[in-house]
Amino acid sequence: MILIPAIDLHDGQCVQLKRGLLDTATIYENDAGRLASHWIDEGAERIHVVDLDGAFSGRSENSTSVQAIIDAAGDTPVQLGGGIRSEDAVSTWIDAGVSQVCIGTQAIEDVDFFTSVANRFPDQIILALDARGGFVSTRGWKTTTNVSVPDVLEICAELPLFALVFTDIESDGMMTGVNLKRTEQVLAATDIPVIASGGVKGILDLERLRDLRVREKRLFGAISGSALYERVLDFRRGVLVLRTGL
Repeated sequence: MILIPAIDLHDGQCVQLKRGLLDTATIYENDAGRLASHWIDEGAERIHVVDLDGAFSGRSENSTSVQAIIDAAGDTPVQLGGGIRSEDAVSTWIDAGVSQVCIGTQAIEDVDFFTSVANRFPDQIILALDARGGFVSTRGWKTTTNVSVPDVLEICAELPLFALVFTDIESDGMMTGVNLKRTEQVLAATDIPVIASGGVKGILDLERLRDLRVREKRLFGAISGSALYERVLDFRRGVLVLRTGL
């Protein structure tokens, strides 16, 4: 199980939001490539990148910053989400060096598209499963659908996905603690590897996720943003806890 730092992009800057609301943005770095290099130096094995503006507009808006992250990451895998809603866009980013593309909105709104792209790019697609109260949200979390999390998991069960990122929106950016119950429900409902996201506030959350992984082997990792940037979670200490239990 690995700890994955998040780099969220808004107007070319590296920010963190509370519950996905742009008017809550806190800027932590102006140079995305420099921030990626920092996490690589800290020992990151993977970086999670979100083009926040793209998530709202439906097209890539921070391409220059994303490319800077890819270049700085080198051989370290980069997973990218936000506004990627066509096969051409997926292909373009994979050709540019992204290891896995995260798709959320289009996976819900066009199941045939998602099935096609998952089969065309096996092990290079991640389902971005963003939920509020058990129902999936789309379009930068502005829209809460009537599609339940179990419904989506059933549809995607046989697809050759790399993983799914499960984000509990109410917890995201709040540093109030991981929604362990919801995460456990997702793990119990799918054989797809799961990356937990939203609410990590410190070592205790990582310990709880690590203990959950002992029971549910499909927990691939945990994403953290605000807790790392506010320095309430030490990245190297977090990696050690997930790897060794110390």
